[in-house]
This record gives sequence, C-alpha cells and structure tokens, in this order.
Amino acid sequence: MISLGSMNVDVITLFVEDLQNVKAFYKEVFGFQAVYEDEVSSVYNFGNMSMNLLDISESHELVEPRTEATSDVGSRFLLTIRVDNVDTVCEELAKRGVDLLNGPINRPWGVRTAAFTDPAGHAWEIAEQIS
Repeated sequence: MISLGSMNVDVITLFVEDLQNVKAFYKEVFGFQAVYEDEVSSVYNFGNMSMNLLDISESHELVEPRTEATSDVGSRFLLTIRVDNVDTVCEELAKRGVDLLNGPINRPWGVRTAAFTDPAGHAWEIAEQIS
C-alpha cells in the first residue's frame, strides 16, 4: 500500500462564495494567472501544487454526505507560506490593501508570523524562521 504521508499535496480546492472577488484578490496579492478557468472555478499553479478556487455552489458533490462550511462560521484552516522576511512581506501586503489579522509576531516556537484572510475567509500565514 502507498503511504499517503510520503506524497506531495497536488491540489487544494478552496470553496468560495464570491468567485470573481476572490479571483481578483489572488491575482493582486499572489500575482496569479489562471491555468484553467470556467464559470465556477479558477485554477492556479502555486509552487509545486495547484490551487482551485471553486464556487461553493458546486462543492456539495465533492464532500457529500458532509456539508460545506461557510466563511461566516470562522476560520476553516490556515495555509502557511515560508518567507525570508515577514516584515517586508507585510509592508507589501499593506500596499496591496490587505489587512492583517495578527502580527507580525514572534512565536514561542521560533517563527515570526503574520496572518490575513482572502475575501472568502480562508486564512493565510506568512512565516519566517527566526531561531
């Protein structure tokens, strides 16, 4: 049997309520250009994986019999990007109109972090190793 823990994550699908608004955010903040788009999704290459923004109206069949959580219930997960300098990235995010949830802050586990959300409520963290 294949050990799933030894494999790379290939695609992360994020359910979004306002696809056009979230697409604009990802283009501005991350500099993404779609590698695939249709009326209900937009896919971007992100490092060694792909990020699929999917209109939440199309998500049920992917997770049934469970239900989709909406952004008004709180953060659903946190995606972390390692950076060389959190403070510099925070300055760039501010120029792009991104409000931070928290940070920059030095964490007890030796990492400096800051967090923000996309328009659909997905939480992102930038992290710099400091020790």
